[in-house]
Amino acid sequence: MREIVLDTETTGLDPNGGDRIVEIGCVELINHVSTGVTFQKYINPQRDMPESAFKIHGLSNAFLSDKPIFSKVAQEIQDFLGQDKLVIHNAAFDTSFLNAEFKRLGFLTLSVDRSIDTLALARQKYPGSQASLDALCRRFGINTEQRVLHGALLDASLLAEVYLELIGGRQPTLTLNRKKSVATISEVITKTRIKPVRLYRPTEEESIAHKKFIDQLNKPIWHS
Repeated sequence: MREIVLDTETTGLDPNGGDRIVEIGCVELINHVSTGVTFQKYINPQRDMPESAFKIHGLSNAFLSDKPIFSKVAQEIQDFLGQDKLVIHNAAFDTSFLNAEFKRLGFLTLSVDRSIDTLALARQKYPGSQASLDALCRRFGINTEQRVLHGALLDASLLAEVYLELIGGRQPTLTLNRKKSVATISEVITKTRIKPVRLYRPTEEESIAHKKFIDQLNKPIWHS
């Protein structure tokens, strides 16, 4: 099962009011295990960068000026996402921006039912508690030292760890590659396998003890 953990950075909060995507970051999971495959693009929004947005992600007009516009990377994004489930924190926000961009180009938009919203999962699991990405990282002891500013790929990587905690907790094998993980699981199964059936005959003492026990029963089937 393939899932894509996704995050975006934008120029603001309203995709229908002129705000655009300036970065997208994705992390691939297979059967809830990170494959190490990622996708990240900086995008020229073709508009100015508001100071309020710059303070969040630190992406300036100068930095983004030579980056590709969305139309140049749209097909790459759709190819990487495929038809798989998308894991997003506050999914409505990111999907609305992506769909606004795709719609401008006549691309297929993302359906709502393919998104797993970790914000909704967190609120359901911990009602009344803070459910921001930072708060969830603190709850699960996930290191955020590198997160001085928001970054789509960094946030997607952190969200992948948070998601695995929300659905049941990380396992030591998650840090290994898939081939090693399968081997480890096989070793566990081997170690916990039920003991084999006894292949040798009972001793004479055991046979006598068994016969005495049977004789105490009322019409035992062994006497039929």
